[in-house]
Amino acid sequence: MSAIKELIRTETDGTISFGDYELKQKTKKSDFEHEGDLYKVKTFSELTRLEKNEMFVYESEPGTAVSHLKETDAGVDFTVEGTEDAQITLQCEPEADYDVLIDGELRDTQRSNLGGKRSFSVTLGDGPRFIRIARR
Repeated sequence: MSAIKELIRTETDGTISFGDYELKQKTKKSDFEHEGDLYKVKTFSELTRLEKNEMFVYESEPGTAVSHLKETDAGVDFTVEGTEDAQITLQCEPEADYDVLIDGELRDTQRSNLGGKRSFSVTLGDGPRFIRIARR
């Protein structure tokens, strides 16, 4: 997969991909339309952040590339890649329980905070990882 050179794009399956962890300087792309929503991405080697309709969706430190991000009522699925381990924060439903599955293996079950944010760490550098955040 590696970096998303367009910064953000729509895939043929209707999902979105975004992020370029190879950039040395922060780069932004705003007003990307997908299924009636407007997305904004900020990305570079130290951070990748995605917003939808001016609301937080995803952030990683350091920067990552995310492919095939799909949000449903049941949770979020995506594949993530980067050069080093990353701390990822997602917007979820406030005060709800979520399972974090990495490459199909249950890694954690945790309640999102009052604002709905859910954070976890993922080991990267050895290739892409499939992430599923599933509401319980």
